[in-house]
Amino acid sequence: MAGIIDTIKLASTLVLAIPAALAGLEFLLVRGETTAGAMLLVLAAGLVALQHWVPTPGDVPELLAKRALGTVVKEPESDPDAEPDDDR
Repeated sequence: MAGIIDTIKLASTLVLAIPAALAGLEFLLVRGETTAGAMLLVLAAGLVALQHWVPTPGDVPELLAKRALGTVVKEPESDPDAEPDDDR
């Protein structure tokens, strides 16, 4: 279920980032205004990067639950010298 929600979040971010990137390419390549074009391209890349790496307030409960689960439940350490069980 989280995969669907992440995809929707990315799609909503791309709705804003793609027009900015296309406008940046137009300014950069067609009109020759390198400063404005570069700024718009950086803005578009920044929007996608921020959406991917910066947690939103809605993500905080999930992050806290993962952290709490990691401290409560420890994975058992396997003994490298132990023989594997073969119950065939």
